[in-house]
Amino acid sequence: MTSLQASAQAQLRQLIEQLERLEEEKKALASDIRDKFAEAKAMGFDPKIMKQVLRIRKQPKDDRDEEEAILDVYLHALGMLDTMPADPPMMAAAE
Repeated sequence: MTSLQASAQAQLRQLIEQLERLEEEKKALASDIRDKFAEAKAMGFDPKIMKQVLRIRKQPKDDRDEEEAILDVYLHALGMLDTMPADPPMMAAAE
């Protein structure tokens, strides 16, 4: 087995220690996030829906619109929607 040079050992140790600190910070942030969702729930908000809102807000508008349109088509195909949603581009062309 070969050993690392002293400089490589020092670099490795530094990287490992930095990663350990980041993991601790990540753990603390996860705890803070859990606490914030618990606070929201205590105020009457639904954490599950809030998580969906956070996910949706990360998406570009075009991606959101496409996802919603596809979801509407699927729900309609399964009989879960009363009417077929109008395709916005077709409506614009008809006007």
